[in-house]
Amino acid sequence: MCDTCGCGKPGEKALISVPGENRDNNADNHYEHEHEHEHSHPHYHTHGHEHNHDHDHSHEHDHINHEKRTINIETDILYANNLMAERNRGIFEAKDLTVVNLMSSPGSGKTTLLEKTMNELKDKISFAVIEGDQQTMNDSERINRTGVPVVQVNTGSGCHLDAEMINRAVKRLNPDNGSVIMIENVGNLVCPALFDLGESARVVIMSVTEGEDKPVKYPNMFRNASLCLLNKCDLLPWLDYDISKAIEYGHQVNPHLKFIKLSAKTGEGMTEWYKWLESILDKSKLTDSR
Repeated sequence: MCDTCGCGKPGEKALISVPGENRDNNADNHYEHEHEHEHSHPHYHTHGHEHNHDHDHSHEHDHINHEKRTINIETDILYANNLMAERNRGIFEAKDLTVVNLMSSPGSGKTTLLEKTMNELKDKISFAVIEGDQQTMNDSERINRTGVPVVQVNTGSGCHLDAEMINRAVKRLNPDNGSVIMIENVGNLVCPALFDLGESARVVIMSVTEGEDKPVKYPNMFRNASLCLLNKCDLLPWLDYDISKAIEYGHQVNPHLKFIKLSAKTGEGMTEWYKWLESILDKSKLTDSR
């Protein structure tokens, strides 16, 4: 998991900002930076040096300890995240917020999809957006031009958003009761699938410029999603892409996964996406994806 891939260094904090602000004067981020030195190293020790009287046995012991340490770190990370996710769910329920977690590989068209959605539905639905990227304010600035409230979460070396980042971001947004919060997760088909954010629904976006076999290559991402948007369908005439095969692979992993074919660029299929989005505002139809 993330202890293996190296993201999310101990003590590293996400930077949360809104377009146009001076990030050095951001009180929330200043507080986090002041305190991160207190937790800048992992609190574990392998103690392999205590058994160096027997080279063969100490090597074996170190190997066993390394395996145990990795399992414990992963368990602790997910346990702490899940506790915060439950806390987020309580906040969302109290404020009647519907929270949609958008996930995909980089370049699938998430931001373009959000821009078009905000521009066409913002007069009907009260939106707020959380943008997740390792660096830059590029995506939040694009959303800001639609007039919808947005905050940017820069994760540094982190390859996903987690529940604590979302908790902080929602406090910065302070959305109106009854709003829909759209979360654009960091572009990655692995780690974001593991982290519950307290969301109402998960949507995975797969562009037709990717392989049809993404669902079976990255099953966790598709197994926990309510909807898969097949984006960039305007490019199909120039691609060797079999949509029926992509859907077949998706249903192998998740038989209940719904698919919508669309193009965020041309608008093809967007009406069906809007209908789905409006339908989940009816809490009786809302399905917990976990």
